[in-house]
Amino acid sequence: MELSQLTIFLAVAEERSFSRAAQKLMRTQPAISLAVQRLEAELGETLVDRSLKDGTLTEAGKVVFEFARKFENVRRGLNNALTELRDLHTGRLTIGANESGALYLLTHIYHFRQLYPGVKVEVRRSLSSRIPSDVLDASIELGVVSYEPADRNLHSQVIYTDSLCFVVFPGHPLSGRTETHIKELGAETFIAHNVLSPYRQTVIRAFQKHHIPLNMNLEMPTLETIKQAVAHRMGVAFLPRMTVQAELESGILVEVPVKELKVERKIRLVHPSRRQLSHAARAFLEVVKQGSAVK
Repeated sequence: MELSQLTIFLAVAEERSFSRAAQKLMRTQPAISLAVQRLEAELGETLVDRSLKDGTLTEAGKVVFEFARKFENVRRGLNNALTELRDLHTGRLTIGANESGALYLLTHIYHFRQLYPGVKVEVRRSLSSRIPSDVLDASIELGVVSYEPADRNLHSQVIYTDSLCFVVFPGHPLSGRTETHIKELGAETFIAHNVLSPYRQTVIRAFQKHHIPLNMNLEMPTLETIKQAVAHRMGVAFLPRMTVQAELESGILVEVPVKELKVERKIRLVHPSRRQLSHAARAFLEVVKQGSAVK
């Protein structure tokens, strides 16, 4: 089996078309078809269902597709590493983060770019729950999560300590309070993020512990839409403080501390503990370390 065959098959699977894969790879369609046929013959499995016209993969094709992606990640890592050997000020750094996680990277990325302007930095949006596995299979080099991964093949360091913030709209009956109690929140409509997280579970458990109903009758796909919904008087919400700092300062939203819910939110940068990192990743970790030391 040749790596080039897997690369061609990966293109066919991603483009869901032999002709589009040929255009992407700047090859002829017969050459693409022949490469996939040879791969199928070598593996003894049909990988693409040719009775359908939409590039549907067979069950065996789906398995090979996942391994082909991993091979491609390794190949890119190899090319990146060799480029860095020739010039330490070039390369690429890919970091995985969810919507809020990306915010905690901004200061570090700014300082990194000052030192290494030739390195291309990509912050790839990922589900927080998938980031540890993405780091381990080299889809990304570093990842930002709000929990400590259990896998011993990963190392993490705290880059920011945030907290959950209970926010209401100006004019809400609680907006003039310096503090409230969880028992006063049973009648509120909470606007929730529809992505599961440890902190969502923390809030749910706190309400259960105090036997207070938690009315999450409205769920939104992004933190930005949650903020807008609260500002438009559709309900209240618990959000990471970092994500609402500007709205609190401008008066668009109002924070009301909840005595029974003071939750720290430690933001961690995750990287492999046993795999060699690229120069760009090592340099970024050093920038983060120095930034944390200054704090």
